[in-house]
Amino acid sequence: MVSFSKYELARLIGARALQLSYGAPPLVEVKPGSTAIDVAKAELEMGVIPLVVLRQA
Repeated sequence: MVSFSKYELARLIGARALQLSYGAPPLVEVKPGSTAIDVAKAELEMGVIPLVVLRQA
């Protein structure tokens, strides 16, 4: 697994949570009462988050 910096993690979770809040379909099972941030974290943990981190060399 790729290790992300705390800044990359915050950006990934925030960007995906925004997508979810605007109606993007979740890629994991959503539990009742969970927030968009909870779903984004679950997607990241399962490795199915549809975002890519590009790093400059």
